[in-house]
Amino acid sequence: MSREKSLIVNTLVLLLGKLLPRAVSIITLPIITGYLTKAELGSHDLVTTLVSFLIPIATLQIQSAAFRFLIDYRGNDIKTKEVFSNIFIVIVPVSFIVSTGLYFFLPFIIPNLIQSVKLLITFYFFFDSIRNALGQTARGLGNNKAYSQSAILVSFMSCLCTIVLVKLNNLGLFGVMVGAAGSELAAIVFLALKIRANRYFDPTLVSIVKIREMIGYSWPMVPNNLSNWVLKMSDRLVITSFLGIEANAVYAVANKIPNLLSIAQSILIMAWQENASIAVKDHDADQYFSKMFNLIFTLMIGINAVLIGFTPYLFKLLIKGDYGEAYFQIPLLNIGMFFYVMSAFLGGIYIAHKKTKSIGITTMIAAVINLVIDFLFVNRIGITAGSLSTLIAYLVLYIYRTHNVSQFQPMDFHIRKQLCLYLISGVMLVICYIHNTYLDIFNCIFGIVLFFALNKTVVMKIFGKMKKTARQR
Repeated sequence: MSREKSLIVNTLVLLLGKLLPRAVSIITLPIITGYLTKAELGSHDLVTTLVSFLIPIATLQIQSAAFRFLIDYRGNDIKTKEVFSNIFIVIVPVSFIVSTGLYFFLPFIIPNLIQSVKLLITFYFFFDSIRNALGQTARGLGNNKAYSQSAILVSFMSCLCTIVLVKLNNLGLFGVMVGAAGSELAAIVFLALKIRANRYFDPTLVSIVKIREMIGYSWPMVPNNLSNWVLKMSDRLVITSFLGIEANAVYAVANKIPNLLSIAQSILIMAWQENASIAVKDHDADQYFSKMFNLIFTLMIGINAVLIGFTPYLFKLLIKGDYGEAYFQIPLLNIGMFFYVMSAFLGGIYIAHKKTKSIGITTMIAAVINLVIDFLFVNRIGITAGSLSTLIAYLVLYIYRTHNVSQFQPMDFHIRKQLCLYLISGVMLVICYIHNTYLDIFNCIFGIVLFFALNKTVVMKIFGKMKKTARQR
């Protein structure tokens, strides 16, 4: 299978695992914003972000080694078992210890949590850590289908619990956390059965040397993940500290629509990391990476244009309750998310070259910038400080990585094309801010036209393959 075809196949498989869960989250968004109080919504946002902060620290990001090392060992059963056994001999006990500590630490972060919710958050952390490790194992084994199916299972179970427990029984944050913890547990069982995890675990293969080797690869990813957490969490912590938990709820809602771009990002980047790790040794790697950069750039900026165009209507459709202030944060967050996506693409090249330290260093720089801007401006411009700091931090991250990657991986970044499309995106953002009915309609149409103009070849190839598949059936 060619590299391009492999990327398309992996992308389509991961598409199901990301698109359907996101679609389900869109369905539950009106319930979350309509049935949870602002305090509960702000607390839920802090919980999910806190979990994403603790997991890489607790595990030293060793689950990322599962993905990268298993790619190299495909077809070698002994090496595969060795990687799996050493990873889970670390993940399980460490996750249990940290989740227990989290139970006692939670009241200092989110006061007034009831006992049952604290327990559910603790279980959610432990289950999410194990599910993440199993998911990365499935990807490393080449079983992207199992990974996607587990993600779909999590989203649908969470959605069902949200509808039944939150909307129909009005159980608030407790109902949301039941769905979160229960769906993660179900995914663990599913993945363990799907990849037949029991046949890969062999205690006799546990080795301190192997654990050190994998942690040597994975630990530099911890600063990267922590810096990513700072980029996402510092806004919320600073806003909560200076402006209150309800202000954080408004900021959390403002992020909902820009985060839709992460649907495409997470799908493509996950497939890209695997593809890049395999292609990095090819003789034409320079030309291939340049070609893929141009493809991802035009696709992402096209999707972003559509998202900007439809923002006024998505906001009205999806956001319920008194969150009107959130709308004016969305344009800045939209463009910030775009630069995050492109930085993540370049991160895939770092992973392909196993330069994990560079990933951490570049993300740390962006995190410091984000935090400084938050503190300097939060009292002056309110929650806009969070949106502005996110945009500037991700822009700096993208520029720095572009320069840094070119030092070890020659690429053509199509600078003139980028500048032209940034100008067009800027005009669309201004129109989105103006929020005029006729201009909003124009923005929608223009966004769709721009997407198809930039991605005509890709769209035609996809439709061609779908048409060919339909005929064969």
